[in-house]
Amino acid sequence: MARGSGGRGRKRGARTGSQERTRKAFARRQRARRWLTWRYVLAAVLLLLALGLGTYAVYFSAWLRADAVQVIGNAQLSEKQVLATADVPLGGPLATVDLRAIEVRLRSLATVKTVDVSRTWPHDVRIEIVERTPVAVLDRGDRLTNLDAAGVAFGRLDKAPAGLPRVKVGPGADGDALAEGAAVVVALDPAVSKLVDFVEVRTVDEIDLHLRDGRLVRWGSAEQADDKAAVLLELLGVDAKVYDVSVPGAPTTR
Repeated sequence: MARGSGGRGRKRGARTGSQERTRKAFARRQRARRWLTWRYVLAAVLLLLALGLGTYAVYFSAWLRADAVQVIGNAQLSEKQVLATADVPLGGPLATVDLRAIEVRLRSLATVKTVDVSRTWPHDVRIEIVERTPVAVLDRGDRLTNLDAAGVAFGRLDKAPAGLPRVKVGPGADGDALAEGAAVVVALDPAVSKLVDFVEVRTVDEIDLHLRDGRLVRWGSAEQADDKAAVLLELLGVDAKVYDVSVPGAPTTR
């Protein structure tokens, strides 16, 4: 009987020990779950704090306010002109500066071909300008302006700069005709260009070259410029007042 009672006692003790280990393991799992939950809560709280601090820093604090403007790429336009047109709001948050509106204002300047406005953290607005390149001087009689390769007039001039041909327009010349005239200037062979006093544009198909010695060249449109230049250089050896190379395959003189 004593041996049987001892066996049962050992079994009860083993069951009790197993139950204790199970209880402790369950308690550990519960603590792990609670810690995991609190860890997510803590991470969410820290994230909200970071977002709040970031929002404050970007939109409400003086840490990231717009304090200065960088202007790059301007040569014909003065920095004062660019800044006056850009009208960048300073003193407020850099993040709220309307870059698109600044670009629109700057594109109103005819001299500006393209413009890119960006933020340079922490305090600057950067304006990078590509200006139009003059290929000729547009002479309207009462005023002189630059003319680019696309036929866009820009930048009033007091006098024609050396090295640029003049373009004069007739009363019927529209924007397309002016663009065609600019294309003729760009396409002129250097040997022809140095002989030209000015280019007269009446319509897209009626463009004349007035030479420095008083002779006239009926050039026509901007098409086949290379052929026209080659034919003209040969024809200039003929004593004439008018040279018509508008159809380079059938030139005439008068």
